[in-house]
Amino acid sequence: MTSRSQTIADTLTRAIIDHRLVPGCKLGERELAEIFDVSRIVVRQALIRLADDGLAQIERNRGAFVAKPSMQEAMEIYDALTLVEQGVAAQLSDRLGPAGWAELRQHVERQRQAVAAGNDALADVLGQEFHTVFVRLSRNKVMQEIHAQLVRRTTLLRSLITADFDYCNLLDDHSRVVDLLEKGRLKQAMDLIDTHHRTVVRGYIMDREVFAEMTPAEALAPYLDGKADGATLVPSRKPARTSGNGDSAGHVHVHLPKTDRASTSRASTKKTNRGLPT
Repeated sequence: MTSRSQTIADTLTRAIIDHRLVPGCKLGERELAEIFDVSRIVVRQALIRLADDGLAQIERNRGAFVAKPSMQEAMEIYDALTLVEQGVAAQLSDRLGPAGWAELRQHVERQRQAVAAGNDALADVLGQEFHTVFVRLSRNKVMQEIHAQLVRRTTLLRSLITADFDYCNLLDDHSRVVDLLEKGRLKQAMDLIDTHHRTVVRGYIMDREVFAEMTPAEALAPYLDGKADGATLVPSRKPARTSGNGDSAGHVHVHLPKTDRASTSRASTKKTNRGLPT
């Protein structure tokens, strides 16, 4: 793949992660070639790369589209994440030194502070980053690449979400995994990683789209004129529909099955209906 194709693939990936190119969006070769001022062959190479990463689907005689995962695929992605992170947990329990444990605890504390301050956006980002830091500490480059590809695929799932979550429980999972591993209780830590990802995937609602659709030209404009500036753009959302009694039909409450959590009392439970922390 040429460097220009790689740049286009990276830009499209960024637009998908920022929820500007939503699942099911048509990625027409001709239109993208005009947007990036390149040949269709260069665009085709970029689209093949996105398809390899699971971010796009190429259909014969129809072209390429941003992938639109099913609930079954969501379960498979999180099963794969569980297996990777359980393998990393086994490595860290034997190899990680004091500096590594301190880094994980500092990350958890930053996330806890963000939740306490009501900064949901930062808490969400830190919640996702915890898993990246966790895998990075294994120092296994292949494992990191596999994990990064799976995480990219979860960005598609997150654009299909509208739900409420017990955010404190998900945050506590991070802290408890570190505690268990540092104490050498590997089996319990691996079980908690599995429970954590199953809790996340149960929150997905696949029957509605959260983010507003744009044309590729509209979606990609900020990246071409430099306005993105390395920061995640705030996507526009579709307005919530209202039912006849005035209740918002765009807000969905998800009642997750009760799990056998430690009997820790909390004065309040932080919830979000923005995007799933992982």
